[in-house]
Amino acid sequence: MTSFPRNATPIMSESLVKQHPLQRLRSPSRGTSALVHLAGLASFFWSFKFMHENPNRANEAYGWHFQYLTVIGLTLSTLTFLVALAADLTLSRRLFLVKNLLSVCSTPMEVLISVLYWSLRLIDERLVVPDWAVIPLDADISFHAIPSIVMLIDLLFLSPPWTITVFPSLSLSGTIAFGYWFWVERCFKYNGWYPYPIFEALPTPGRIGLFSLSAVVMALSTATLKWLYGRVNGFGLLVQTQSRPGDIKRKEGL
Repeated sequence: MTSFPRNATPIMSESLVKQHPLQRLRSPSRGTSALVHLAGLASFFWSFKFMHENPNRANEAYGWHFQYLTVIGLTLSTLTFLVALAADLTLSRRLFLVKNLLSVCSTPMEVLISVLYWSLRLIDERLVVPDWAVIPLDADISFHAIPSIVMLIDLLFLSPPWTITVFPSLSLSGTIAFGYWFWVERCFKYNGWYPYPIFEALPTPGRIGLFSLSAVVMALSTATLKWLYGRVNGFGLLVQTQSRPGDIKRKEGL
């Protein structure tokens, strides 16, 4: 019978605690992981600074800039990366778990925002940018491109694989889409105008269709991101254990 060193199991357990077998780079860590999250936060904070220093009619409106899905997504991404950076600095597995749970929502949302915004802008800029709004190119990229890019980097290189399935992701995206619809209608009740011109151009059934389509696109982006993660990092058999993101904490005795 083949014998193994007595410390083989502890060494293997320690390796698993450090990161998921399919996770490409070490995270949480005070090296590359912390730098990625710090860079992302710098861009996010610059976007909020731009809104503060370049006020428009949204600043005085009911709902402020949170009428915009872009700003809601930016806020959620900021929260995700703040937790991620805190996990990096403290090397906390609990905070790492929270970051990964937040990422399941924030990353598909940022992908949805980028896809919808740039697609509609290519068709007609006036569908997503009101006449009274002025967005320089650097701000446009900071709001509508960089968040999805840095969130993708975090997912593909600094996170364990997602285990969320189709129906939960569709339920989550549907809740977000129709929750946002009700919020937009409430803001319209007080302000008399919609944050995106396309909402003004569509009748109520059209807006319902748009939000329904957005929910489907967000759910599809979740599935696509899971597939992309597998293409980049592999579809290892360990994924089939259904361990949740960051769920190595039981090995730490938490």
